[in-house]
Parts: sequence; structure tokens; C-alpha cells
Amino acid sequence: MIIQFHNIDFFTRKMIRKIFAVALLSTGNFDIDCGVAVSFVKAEKIRELNKKYRNVDKVTDVLSFPLLDMNYKQKLEQFKDEIEPDGILRLGDIVICKERAKKQAKDYGHSLKREIAFLALHGLLHLLGYDHIEKQDEKAMNEMSEKILSSLNIKRGENV
Repeated sequence: MIIQFHNIDFFTRKMIRKIFAVALLSTGNFDIDCGVAVSFVKAEKIRELNKKYRNVDKVTDVLSFPLLDMNYKQKLEQFKDEIEPDGILRLGDIVICKERAKKQAKDYGHSLKREIAFLALHGLLHLLGYDHIEKQDEKAMNEMSEKILSSLNIKRGENV
């Protein structure tokens, strides 16, 4: 997987790479070279993006901008026609508000590392077609998130 990072430190990049690798394996999407962009932005920027693309005028924690129209039951191999000439299937962009992540980590009683891990994974799962609009889809997304984070020993409420 190719990941373009913007405004993210080395150690956080390393953690996100590991989470994304496990996520692709766990979702059965390990056989296609794919790419995403992950950015940390300030509260005002994510608010602006949220307003522009979702018509919601408030700060949020993470936004995903998928380039593929897929659902979580599909696999990336079904999108071979979308592979770029460089051999990469672009999934989209993930934008995380680090300020919001810090507040949520404190509110939930766990580390910033855990919160960023969750938000990055949440964003990737959206790019892979997961959502939480319908109850059954939310359950599938939550179960997959928990499976991936638990396999990496990243647990809720742990102030790591």
C-alpha cells in the first residue's frame, strides 16, 4: 500500500502503516496495490471541508473522501479497471483533525495514539465501503474495527 502523508510525524506514520496493512488483510483486500492520502488538519480546515462536502457546519474528527463506489461486501479486485497506469488503485483521502482527536482521547480516557489509530482505521474502512448509516452496516464496521485494533493490542480506555 502506498500512503501519502501530510503533516504527520514519523511514529504516527509507522503506526498507520501497520494498521492499514492489517486492515487490508482482515478485509480480504491484500492482493491489489492501493493508495490513500492521510492528512492531519486544524479544526477550522476540517470544519470547512465538512461544510463544503457534507453541508455540516461543525468540526468533526475524521472525513473520508472515497474514489471508488464500493460497499464492504465487495473486494478491491472487483475494481481492477480503476487501476492507474502506475499499477496503483487509488482509494481516496482521509482527513483527521488532531485537535479533535486530542479532546476525544481525553474524554474517552485513552491515549491520543489509540484515538488516532481508531480514526485512521475508521477513515480507511469508509474508503473500503464500510459505513454506519444502517444498524447492520454499523455493526459490521464496528466489529471489523475492533478485530483489527485488538489484533494490534490497541484497546479502548488504555492510556498508552
